[in-house]
Amino acid sequence: MTGLDSEPRLGTEVWTSGMGSCPGGIANMAVAASRLGLSTSLSAAFSTDAYGEFCWRTLGEQEGVDLSTSYRVRDWHSPVTVSLAYGGDRAMVTHEHPAPVDEPAHVPPARAALVHLAAVPQPWVLRAREQGSLVFADVGWDASTQWNPDVLSGLEHCHAFLPNHVEAMRYTRTDDAAAAVDALADRVAVAVVTCGADGALAVDETTGERAQVPGLRLDALDATGAGDVFGAGFLTATLAGWGLAERLSFANLCAGLSVQQFGGSLSAPGWGDIADWWSHLRRGPRTSATAQLVVQYGFLDEVIAAHRSGTDRAVRRATATLAVGNDLPNGGPPVI
Repeated sequence: MTGLDSEPRLGTEVWTSGMGSCPGGIANMAVAASRLGLSTSLSAAFSTDAYGEFCWRTLGEQEGVDLSTSYRVRDWHSPVTVSLAYGGDRAMVTHEHPAPVDEPAHVPPARAALVHLAAVPQPWVLRAREQGSLVFADVGWDASTQWNPDVLSGLEHCHAFLPNHVEAMRYTRTDDAAAAVDALADRVAVAVVTCGADGALAVDETTGERAQVPGLRLDALDATGAGDVFGAGFLTATLAGWGLAERLSFANLCAGLSVQQFGGSLSAPGWGDIADWWSHLRRGPRTSATAQLVVQYGFLDEVIAAHRSGTDRAVRRATATLAVGNDLPNGGPPVI
């Protein structure tokens, strides 16, 4: 639900200016990765109810996500989230029953995997890493507000970790995003902390790079799934071998474009959307702000040209695998 003037209050009825339905949670990452040209596989539980059937058809038939390692479950209610977008952010209400199966039966070989960390061991993540996958991790919202630090123990098998600033500070017991990213850099090769409209910062211990990029000032309609779209953009840029600042800038752009549309997964941009934004920016009125953006995103000239000509093999032939237990709602419970 989007376009709320304020949060709902008991005893009242609120009308919204828009709404949308889409697969969510880890599916946000799957769709975003697929739209950026990655060959994408999703391993997840799907109910045979109406919600599960909608997600199955949307992902497999409309978005080109490979579901051969996913499975259908009878007599199980699909997890469902209602996301309420207002005040430049969103609040969520989720109904969920645990999936009957917690562990993917098969982990397909891939260049990269997108996962959600959990406080319990995830053996399939280790299998993915042993097969040569770079593991990119995110984390779900902790409804208990305990922020169990055991969740971070799973980072030993990961290449990158991409929480938002609230999650990062809570798990590391720090007071600001900069301190949080430094604390996480001690535990994972690439630590990224997203700060919403204020951008993102990161440390890459494999290259010795540190970077901080500002956010994009775009008209935000719905922030649902923006962090997941950011993750898919960062993974795509990593597989293409870009520098840390370019990876952050590209991921910020993907997330920024997504918040201009309804919903989570189906608002993720493709290369056409990225090219349109870049063309409009260069041809629009030249202010000091746009001049800075033209410099920051100058690498898009070569990237877009390479994509159009089909010569960017690092991107076009990349494969991302996403393995998940029951995390189909937007921002629902952690994966597996």
